[in-house]
Amino acid sequence: MNSEEIFATLAAFSQTMAAETIAGQSPWPALQALAQRIVGAKLFTILKTDLDAGVSRRLYTNMPDAYPVSGTKPLTVTPWFEQVIARKQMFVMNTNEEIAQHFFDHELIISLGCGSCVNMPVAVRGRILGTVNMLNEEHYFTEERVALVEHLRIPAMVAFLAHEGEADEGSSF
Repeated sequence: MNSEEIFATLAAFSQTMAAETIAGQSPWPALQALAQRIVGAKLFTILKTDLDAGVSRRLYTNMPDAYPVSGTKPLTVTPWFEQVIARKQMFVMNTNEEIAQHFFDHELIISLGCGSCVNMPVAVRGRILGTVNMLNEEHYFTEERVALVEHLRIPAMVAFLAHEGEADEGSSF
């Protein structure tokens, strides 16, 4: 994807997020569409991080049958946690073996045809809000594709802040 295509895609996301017609809709489908256009993902999920409660909660998924939006899972201090949550750095894996080393649900992930992933932390003013998680076939997230993921940071911040604003107002976004 060249710079002009990236800018056009980001502009379309910006217009979607700014439009009044988004009322009543979650910001996540717009972020997923942007991610799909820029980097591509078979499985796309959003996790909200609640450090005070020590849990993460799935807010969005494009595969609700395999990964439903419900419940929480405990945050445990692992190498993934140290890198993504504590240091706020992307975590990239490109093989089934790496997936198996880091994710308890690796069998499900691999059964969905996903053998690589990028977990991008989303933080604002030093506070971790959550992660954007993109998974695809083995060896998918090359250096070039990981560099493209960086274009999703600010849109992800916007989506998380829009979601938080929705929760604060007690109404749908």
